[in-house]
Amino acid sequence: MSRRALAAALSVLDQAASSATNILVLVLAARLSSASAFADFSMVYVTFSVLLGLNMAYVGQSLVLEKGAGTPPGRVPGGLGAACRSAVGFTGAASAVVGAVLAVVGLALPGAGGRAFLALGLVLPLVLLQDGLRYCFSALRAPGRALAADALRLACAVAALAVQPEGASARRLVLVWGLSALPALALGLWLLRPSVRGARADLRPYLRRGHLGQRFVVEFAVGNGSSQLAVLGLGVFATPLSVGALRGATTLFGPLNVLFNSANAFGPPVLGRLGGKRATVRATAALGLVLAAVGAGWGAVLYALPDRVGSSLLGDTWAATSALLPATGAQYAVMGLGTCALLTLRVLAPKATLSLQVVFSLLSVGLLLGGYAVWGVAGAAWGLAAGSAAKAGAGWLRVSRLPAAAPQPAPAASAA
Repeated sequence: MSRRALAAALSVLDQAASSATNILVLVLAARLSSASAFADFSMVYVTFSVLLGLNMAYVGQSLVLEKGAGTPPGRVPGGLGAACRSAVGFTGAASAVVGAVLAVVGLALPGAGGRAFLALGLVLPLVLLQDGLRYCFSALRAPGRALAADALRLACAVAALAVQPEGASARRLVLVWGLSALPALALGLWLLRPSVRGARADLRPYLRRGHLGQRFVVEFAVGNGSSQLAVLGLGVFATPLSVGALRGATTLFGPLNVLFNSANAFGPPVLGRLGGKRATVRATAALGLVLAAVGAGWGAVLYALPDRVGSSLLGDTWAATSALLPATGAQYAVMGLGTCALLTLRVLAPKATLSLQVVFSLLSVGLLLGGYAVWGVAGAAWGLAAGSAAKAGAGWLRVSRLPAAAPQPAPAASAA
């Protein structure tokens, strides 16, 4: 295996380890909790997912574009060592501030939900710093170090949650999950130390207008964060049990997120060498059909699970979640097509993706909330599926209208 192929394989495995951690944390929490406690945990975990995505967009994606000295304005100067140290410093400082705000909010909120948000505020710097080290290792072209730290994170999180008593509160589960990041964080910092020794951190570029992360945050906010916040909003306008059911359904489709993220990460360099629109579209259309078939097949397998198997996965939440699996399966099937449509546009017309993300992500939020208002949580799930289908259709329509020209260099991939 060539060095480039090995690096790609390690990066895919690292993404798989990170995704598996998120999946198993939710599965274990659902098995240990009552339906109401898992709803509280889901509200907290959705909040964490939004903050994680914002940090990935603002810090992580701009960091992996660093080339060392002589970088353009708006990027962190001083070489990769200084860039990594600056990214770690900014993530630590920003997560501490946000964590303090969450702690205050948790103190103000009544009941178990407030205590769970307080716990998230206390552990937020640990979990965001540990995840942020992945992007340092990516920029340094050391995916093996990222995999080592994330594999340890997976093992510690699963082991720590597995020994918790049945009926554990959401606050306890959040604290255990957060503190279990300490060994992986320590290992990651130790592995990073040789690359940043002697480098100086500079946090000022992250606060300046024009920083690259600002564009990536917009794409994340409209492409992913809007739907996450809409799901979180259901817990305010409706019931937290709706959040738990929707979160449980999407958790079961977590393995497909690994495929989608891998396509976004490694697709543009490969497609850029195919030599034109026809070859690029042929490759992405074939990949989209494969991902759509995998999504539909995975949904069918989950829907056919006996209730005893489903309950062993998600505990009391399975009853509400199982009814949403057809809608979520349809959503992930069309998401495979949509991911490949946006991937095609990133290679052939990079400036065309932002407008699609804005319009159709907001449409998805409207369909989710409208579906809930008319048909309850099942309507919300079908609303998300309809929004994903509309985005996929619009993406491929935009691809069909592109001129037959050589592909342009693609910018950093963002989530679809």
